[in-house]
Amino acid sequence: MTVHEFDLTLPDGRTLHGYDTGGDGTPVMWHHGTPNTGAPPKPLFALADELGVRWVSFDRPGYGGSTAHEGRTVATVARDAAALADALGLDRFATMGHSGGGPPALACAALQPARVTAAATLGSLATIDAAGLDWFAGMGPTSNASLRAAQNGLEGKRRHEDENAEAPIDFTARDWSALTGEWGWLGEVAAAGVASGIDALIDDDVSYVTPWGIDLSAIIAPVLLANGGDDRVIPPSHSAWLADHIERAVHWQLEGEGHISALAADEHGATDALRWVAERVGRAAV
Repeated sequence: MTVHEFDLTLPDGRTLHGYDTGGDGTPVMWHHGTPNTGAPPKPLFALADELGVRWVSFDRPGYGGSTAHEGRTVATVARDAAALADALGLDRFATMGHSGGGPPALACAALQPARVTAAATLGSLATIDAAGLDWFAGMGPTSNASLRAAQNGLEGKRRHEDENAEAPIDFTARDWSALTGEWGWLGEVAAAGVASGIDALIDDDVSYVTPWGIDLSAIIAPVLLANGGDDRVIPPSHSAWLADHIERAVHWQLEGEGHISALAADEHGATDALRWVAERVGRAAV
């Protein structure tokens, strides 16, 4: 699968760096995690070929080749996604996001309900104002402290990052094991994501803990919310809450899996999630 990279000039003059595997297959827009760049998921390329999926994606503002966007929110990222779809002539498309890519994947479905055919998230955060959800409960110490610091705004978050640069990631043993396999690809896009600094990471985390600017009840597409049962980066309670508040949502909780190992799981992992999306898009086209 060949990935074509290109730059799109947005109406406000910003550059959005995009990716497209091309062809006339089913368009699925990939939303990357934090702090990654937006290249589509190489571990899913073979399956995408089998299913006839065309990947499109982009670097969120501040990452890779995309211009930073001061004060960006989850909703403004979704609007950038719409501009990308417009530029590629995509009338309809599905979305799929891992980790920090979950919120914009859902935001696309909420802001463009007639256009998004299906959405799938793997280890997504819930909205910060999720009623009845203890938002930080179940997070490991590093994730908990990092996202709490983001509630203090850009400068508070930056101070936290500067003072805790060596804090260990809240990965499980199964997560680290998964990174030795094909999902070690995440290490490549993470390295690219911080190659020019952590400004985009900071913008991401602040956007997650401020109002997203969307209405989840506006989502009419079928939605899959998958989460590792042992995920300590983003606990499964987030996906469970989202499933309870999105009308056509399905929740997969992968017992024993973490934030990365859930992607690699043989059952209900990323491959099954992509199959689920392709099947729903196929039904929508009938």
